[in-house]
Amino acid sequence: MECMELNARYHKNQAYDEIKSHHYIISFDPKDVTENVLTAERAQQLGMEYAEKNFPGHQALVCTHTDGHNKSGNIHVHIVINSLRKYDVERQDFMERPCDSRAGYKHHVSSDCLIHLKQSVMDMCRREHLHQVDLLAPAKKKITEREYHAGRRGQKKLDDRCQQMKADGVTPRKTKFQAQKDFLRAAIEVASAAARSQEDFQRLLVEKYHITLKISRGRYSYLHPERSKPITGRQLGALYEEKYLLQLFEENAKTHDMEQNTDPERIHIQTETPAGSASGTADTEQTSILFIRSDLHLVTDLQNCIKAEQSHAYAQKVKLSNLKEMAKTVSYIQEYGFDTRESLESTLSDTKSHTASSRKALKSIEGQLRSINEQIHYTGQYLANRSVYQQFCSERNKGQFRKEHSAEISLYETARKFLKEHSDDGKLPSMKLLKEKKERLMNRKKEAQNTYHRYYDYQKELDTVCSNVSMILGQTYNRQLEKHKSTDIS
Repeated sequence: MECMELNARYHKNQAYDEIKSHHYIISFDPKDVTENVLTAERAQQLGMEYAEKNFPGHQALVCTHTDGHNKSGNIHVHIVINSLRKYDVERQDFMERPCDSRAGYKHHVSSDCLIHLKQSVMDMCRREHLHQVDLLAPAKKKITEREYHAGRRGQKKLDDRCQQMKADGVTPRKTKFQAQKDFLRAAIEVASAAARSQEDFQRLLVEKYHITLKISRGRYSYLHPERSKPITGRQLGALYEEKYLLQLFEENAKTHDMEQNTDPERIHIQTETPAGSASGTADTEQTSILFIRSDLHLVTDLQNCIKAEQSHAYAQKVKLSNLKEMAKTVSYIQEYGFDTRESLESTLSDTKSHTASSRKALKSIEGQLRSINEQIHYTGQYLANRSVYQQFCSERNKGQFRKEHSAEISLYETARKFLKEHSDDGKLPSMKLLKEKKERLMNRKKEAQNTYHRYYDYQKELDTVCSNVSMILGQTYNRQLEKHKSTDIS
């Protein structure tokens, strides 16, 4: 009602097609809840601060939600402002026109204004030690709001169809909806990881996915097999444009040359003995594993392949593919000296134990990082509100002062309590030392991730070999490969 009264006073926002409001959303990372102890109250306070700073003179509604509609668990803040400014404000650098600071004129969103708003969010997250992305850089995977909601609608329709098929006694083959852009992204990622030149990349896209790569004025565009109009790399994201892909091809070619010039048959991986072991020391154990990145794939079980039963041509194609994979498997076994099946399974068992221990070490480092992030967060919160609390202690009317500054005092007391409970000597931890410790832990985490990923890849390859051997011998084999979960190192 207040917005309607203001609009009537200035005779604005009366037509149907006028922009009457602007809606901004500050979406925090779900990890901020656990790692940085972000609460809905704190997010609301940050949203109020952001609205007051960046939309001065506007009527605004700030509302915080504790979860997204996609159940991602992220806290996010909605800021809705009346497009008409109510008060005169001081002119800011990002304002393009002189009237952008005067009452009775509408909110003008220019490119400079958007840059300012994004930079303001990044500065706020950096100050509060929250996770953030580079909003000013092009998105690596550009998923628009329209594409996101189209994917949700498509998945819902597919779920309904699968549910109906299950009710009719039919097992659905496809349970995950994939839009055309998702198909292009997945295909480009696989092809670019193997290609060493633009020609290789173009050939792989056509042979494996029937996607045509078009190059015009130094820009990549991709023609989906079911479309007549290509989709540009810019629409897909920065990871699918010419500049990034050419650099990736060059790195792939260098890696291939290095593997050709060095002995690729043995990779040495260092693993740390866990604390509290029988030795009682943190000695480093040098473990040598045999690992070559091959192109082995699982042999398809034709007896349980519904598509092969429905299509004779597809069944013939799978049979030829199976023969090739069997030949590769036999060659692999002979090349790396697996004389018996017991030796192959023994190597797989040893690799699984190394994978589990390296994953345990990685989880331990991640736990230490979470603890350090909590200490950094509460130390910053303590220092930011200490001056207000000192003023509170010296005030005569403490009740009134606490009422006026309840948020700052509450944050200070919460931070002080946390730091006392987690301090060994009762002293305030140094922010500089905490950040240095975090940097060392980040480096250790990266090394532990590399170790875990190498062992996991080798385990996955050996598991494929064992499965193929069982298919060749006409035996059954239960794959028990643990689900691989990539860990963010940011």
